[in-house]
Amino acid sequence: MSELSEQDLVNLRRAIALSSRARAAGNRPFGAVLADASGQVLAEAENNQITEHDCTGHAETVLLRQMDKSLSQETLEQCTLYASTEPCPMCAGAVFWSGVGRLVYALSSDRLYKTQGESPYQLPLGIREVLKHGKRPIQVIGPTLEEEALEVFSGFF
Repeated sequence: MSELSEQDLVNLRRAIALSSRARAAGNRPFGAVLADASGQVLAEAENNQITEHDCTGHAETVLLRQMDKSLSQETLEQCTLYASTEPCPMCAGAVFWSGVGRLVYALSSDRLYKTQGESPYQLPLGIREVLKHGKRPIQVIGPTLEEEALEVFSGFF
């Protein structure tokens, strides 16, 4: 965890808090935060798949849709996206195409799937596997703070 600063941990815990808020609102418990190079939060979002009836309403895609469109490519390359859970392949693609240069996530998809049990809605393809096919490097750090992130799923599935 030496790659993480105290500000990283604050922002990652904010993403976990957003996942709890999503669950309380009747959605799946996922949250995401976008911060600039200094750690200043630029945008945050939670999953809204159920309440918005949007299959693409994952926290990361919601966040990337609402982020400041005036951010330059150079700025985005210096940004970090914090996710309460390892982004799925759809969200990994969105992170790649957004230009964000760094991703930090709490709960691994493997651990989430073990908690979830049997479900037809699993696409077990980790973010590193998806991003390794891209031509643009993205620093990926995680899983970290898994126990904290896992608490939000207690009794969910």
